[in-house]
Amino acid sequence: MSVTFARLHHATFTHPVGAEDEARAFYSGILGLAEVPKPATMRPIGCWFRTDGIEIHGLPDPDFTPHTVGHPAILVDNLDELMRRLDAHGVAYTEDDRFPGHRRFHTADAFGNTLEFLQAENEEQR
Repeated sequence: MSVTFARLHHATFTHPVGAEDEARAFYSGILGLAEVPKPATMRPIGCWFRTDGIEIHGLPDPDFTPHTVGHPAILVDNLDELMRRLDAHGVAYTEDDRFPGHRRFHTADAFGNTLEFLQAENEEQR
């Protein structure tokens, strides 16, 4: 019996308790992801974001510590535009050419959680 893994459903980031507005400002305001309502069956705290098949869930953590090693790596179709958007908001990032077939950079969200964004150099890398 085998299992087929179709795609990643969502990634979760944590943030300090009560910091949902800061999460919205970064993930929706700067990155441009749409906030989506959480199902009524879920805890009413936190916030969820979605765009083009990518879903990211923010959850408050009373013992919050930024995730600086483990991180989501998100493919985008216009890395330059995303860098311009981050520049316009004063968000620092570090470009990195160590991943063959991709342009990429690392940045941090409003809480210090590491994020990676990549653009494939050709269709084979997507």
